[in-house]
Amino acid sequence: MINRETGTFKRTYAEDMALYRLPLARWAVAAIAVIAYVIFPAFATPYMLNLANLIAIACLGAIGLNILVGMSGQISVGHAGFMSVGAYTSAALSVKFGVPWWLAMPAGGAMAAAFGVVIGTPSLRIKGLYLAIATLAAQLIIEWGINHWTWLSGGASASIYVQKPSLFGYELKSNRDMYWFILVTLTIGIVYALNLTRTHLGRAFIAVRDRDIAAEIIGVNIFRTRLTAFAVSSFYAGITGVIYTYYYGIANYEAFTLTISIQFLAMIIIGGLGSVLGSILGAIFISLVPTLIDLGLVHIGMGWFGLEGGQIASVTSSLQFFLVVEPDGLNKLWNNIKDYFRVWPFPYM
Repeated sequence: MINRETGTFKRTYAEDMALYRLPLARWAVAAIAVIAYVIFPAFATPYMLNLANLIAIACLGAIGLNILVGMSGQISVGHAGFMSVGAYTSAALSVKFGVPWWLAMPAGGAMAAAFGVVIGTPSLRIKGLYLAIATLAAQLIIEWGINHWTWLSGGASASIYVQKPSLFGYELKSNRDMYWFILVTLTIGIVYALNLTRTHLGRAFIAVRDRDIAAEIIGVNIFRTRLTAFAVSSFYAGITGVIYTYYYGIANYEAFTLTISIQFLAMIIIGGLGSVLGSILGAIFISLVPTLIDLGLVHIGMGWFGLEGGQIASVTSSLQFFLVVEPDGLNKLWNNIKDYFRVWPFPYM
């Protein structure tokens, strides 16, 4: 009899390379999938579906940013700018050239990835605060370009109205229809990110993040690795912007401002850097807390404070709290809980 606490031994290569190695983890993932794909959409109200869609979009964007910041150690405050590149590229292709959404969507992600490679080129010589300033400049330049390149952005309002995706002639109009579309896309993004950490490229990201000089000594091409991290992260951002545009039916620069970039940074810091689960937990936290705070303020008669005020207060206070109490974020807290119950009732590991 093999005790789980003394080790779980693998007998085949397929078992060793499984994404979820323990039966309990596989059952937990299966249960979450059943809830997300079957139970929740069957009983959710339109408001709950709308909130779930926004959270899922935020999760996808947070995973992309965490690949860059958490896995490869390159800070970026221009994530929303790359989202806008994908959104406007897809919208322009669909509206001006009649490209179907299933081609315009990956094209938007590819264009955002190309921008990411251009912006990431200086990353070979600069990092840390200097790289953050460079990405901040990219965010502002992209915003300026969208507002002044009227042929692309649709005029002074910088808005392009798009039709929602359709499958086999059926247009995805309702929140419930879009829920399936967004959830499938998020699932693909999660699976790819989880497998990325186990590949040669993902390990190169981590090596460059931890010790770039040592990584170069053992043969890791630092420049190519950093550019690839920017490209993958920006592709995620571009797809996120495209989905956000399809969901609301409009590409507008006000949805991709610097404030949104800061919110995505808060998501991965609060959730936990370098963790896919942390990205999801952080996105859920940042998406839900401002709404709950706003409902609480209305309940106590302070509705004048507004949702925007609640968002700013919740994000800043949450960041300060987690940076002081648990810098590794919600993912670390979750791991602590799992480790505690893994050996309960014994007080040792």
